[in-house]
Amino acid sequence: MNTELAIDVRGLSKRFGTRTVVDALAIQVRRGEICGFLGPNGSGKTTTIRMLCGLLEPDAGEGQCLGLDLRRDAARIKRRVGYMTQRFGLYEDLSLEENLDFVARVYGMPRRREVVTGALERLGLAGRRSQLAGSLSGGWKQRLALAACMLHEPELLLLDEPTAGVDPKARRDFWQQIHALAAEGLTVLVSTHYMDEAERCHRLAYISYGRLLAAGSAAEVVAAAGLATWSLQGERLAEAVELIARDERWMAVPFGSAVHVSARAGEDFAAWLAQAAPGAWTVEPIATGLEDVFISLTQHAQDPLA
Repeated sequence: MNTELAIDVRGLSKRFGTRTVVDALAIQVRRGEICGFLGPNGSGKTTTIRMLCGLLEPDAGEGQCLGLDLRRDAARIKRRVGYMTQRFGLYEDLSLEENLDFVARVYGMPRRREVVTGALERLGLAGRRSQLAGSLSGGWKQRLALAACMLHEPELLLLDEPTAGVDPKARRDFWQQIHALAAEGLTVLVSTHYMDEAERCHRLAYISYGRLLAAGSAAEVVAAAGLATWSLQGERLAEAVELIARDERWMAVPFGSAVHVSARAGEDFAAWLAQAAPGAWTVEPIATGLEDVFISLTQHAQDPLA
């Protein structure tokens, strides 16, 4: 057993009926690391997170979470993990303080009032302690949910799209809190669709149709993709996208007032376009970004039921 790893699983699989949602997945996360967990909707991220925290039993696979056996020690894992779900899961007709007190009771925590007060103060919620949770904005609900899943001082935090639907300032504040917690030694696995958030993570794991397609730091994932990317600009960009789509070598995606075109390294898009539509648009090579890589991975992933 590697004591430097908070998560170390392999062959992890889960089926619902005839559909395999997670397919022989292997993932490792070091202690004190923030790992971004990425993939399109329906790729198996939530199911994986629920298996890691002991809420779902894998159909196959083995490994450890916080040094505990994923199958045999599921109950013990739950006590040492904080899980923040996609949807707000606290009671909207209770105040912030009452919600946290309820969570503290569930965990059987001693000195509940002291613990709850500390959590409210740490996340800037003390001034709203008597406010009903249902009256909070998305960003404040997010803070309350984080306070609730941190109440029992977990060693591992599992966050399932925690910033979906909140404004940019709330997202920034949330990530400052996450990095502060990681600096204190907390391990974080966070699923997200935001590429700026992915770039804030120490390492990334990308899955599609339940299979791991890429893992490593942001720079490693981009380098391993082996893509070349160009920025295409000019008028009638919709026509350009339609033209490019006729050749399966190119992947064209609108990016604001330009179109990003990616292909395997070694291909020459500029030369191809000069022949296909001479002088119609301007093209210049640019650095491949994470979003280019993940769009490419998604488009080339094969649905096993297709």
